[in-house]
Amino acid sequence: MIKLSDHFSYKKLIRYSIPTILMMIFTSVYCVVDGLFVSNFAGKTAFDALNFIIPLLLILGSIGFMFGSGSAALIGKTLGEGNKEKANSIFSFIIVVSIITSIILAILGFIFIKPIALLMGAEEYLLNDAIIYGRILFVSLPFYVLQFEFQCLFATSEKPKLGLIVTLIAGITNMALDALFVGLFKFGIAGAACATAISQALGAIIPLIYFSLPNKSLLRFSKFKFDLKALFKVCTNGSSELISNVSMSLVSILYNYQLLKFDNGLTAYGVLMYVSMIFQAIFIGFTVGTSPITSYHFGAKNPSELKNVLKKSLVLITIFALAMFLSGELFARPIAYVFFSGNLDVMNLTEHAFKIFSISFLFTGFTFHASSFFTALNNGLVSMIVSSLRTIVFYIASILILPIFFGLDGIWASIVVAEGLGLVSSFIFIFSYKKKYKY
Repeated sequence: MIKLSDHFSYKKLIRYSIPTILMMIFTSVYCVVDGLFVSNFAGKTAFDALNFIIPLLLILGSIGFMFGSGSAALIGKTLGEGNKEKANSIFSFIIVVSIITSIILAILGFIFIKPIALLMGAEEYLLNDAIIYGRILFVSLPFYVLQFEFQCLFATSEKPKLGLIVTLIAGITNMALDALFVGLFKFGIAGAACATAISQALGAIIPLIYFSLPNKSLLRFSKFKFDLKALFKVCTNGSSELISNVSMSLVSILYNYQLLKFDNGLTAYGVLMYVSMIFQAIFIGFTVGTSPITSYHFGAKNPSELKNVLKKSLVLITIFALAMFLSGELFARPIAYVFFSGNLDVMNLTEHAFKIFSISFLFTGFTFHASSFFTALNNGLVSMIVSSLRTIVFYIASILILPIFFGLDGIWASIVVAEGLGLVSSFIFIFSYKKKYKY
């Protein structure tokens, strides 16, 4: 069994992070399956409605990433300091806080979904489907938040393989129910939403049961006290992940608004987002899987291992980036065909867009890792700045400026430009803080 306290070779780093990578990939895959079933069995309008409302749900679900990544950094550091009792107290307290927070947001979202959708610019033809999908998933929002949170915390508890097993159970359930509800029973977008909601419930309830019982992991629910200082630290640590997810969802809304001006633009963008989820899941899974290692050795005051893990991580991310770029260029046509084999115009547009979009894979992983690395070092401010520059400044500026000069191609190219600028800023911060953390 690999422990956080170990010295990590390339092989050991891959072995420890691969369950989390697979977990994130599979999570993305079953999201894509939702889109496949809706596009093929419920029609283009339902598919557009699903893609339209998903950014809103991702904004709220990203609270789970904030609590998960933020608490993982603090818990990992506390474990590195040798205080397991305090680590379990923080773990238990943050889970309770996240449950209460997500229930409140779920109630508000369920009530105000229609005015929110109209404010987002929902066209009349997709409004009803967007409301149906959104309301069903607001009911399951607390499970969605917990699912995200536990995905971050399984690696911290030295149980990344268990996290993968839980995700497989939830994902297979989602895909089976999609086939049943959408494919066989023809329940349309409501069926896809119910399938997702049930899978999210499984992804949250299984870990709740596991951590409530005696187990062999580093974490278990225990008595806790209200710790405002820990809550503040968790929120600031995880603020970059929250801002990144929220701003990317807002950027998606901005993309949707821009793409409504172009025939089939919104439909093609939906495919890009689905497939990019799978590609980006490799980067996200790797950073989530390796962050607890960084936090542990930071708490244990072991800078030589911090340097070792960072160096090896950047080499592996470079390999991942090249592989994903080449895959995107080679498989753009087959990917477009899977979604729109019966619509040549949409298929050609999607292929063209994806070939431009794939260039961004050369840059994305480094920005993800830089932000996550500073979160793991419990430096939420720098992590937030790295994420904010990428998602708020670079993305929004690119999507507003480039289409003026290049039309629809400017929209696809804006993603590449934003990620490239994010890469440059990330390395500036990594080199700037090298002396402080001695990595």
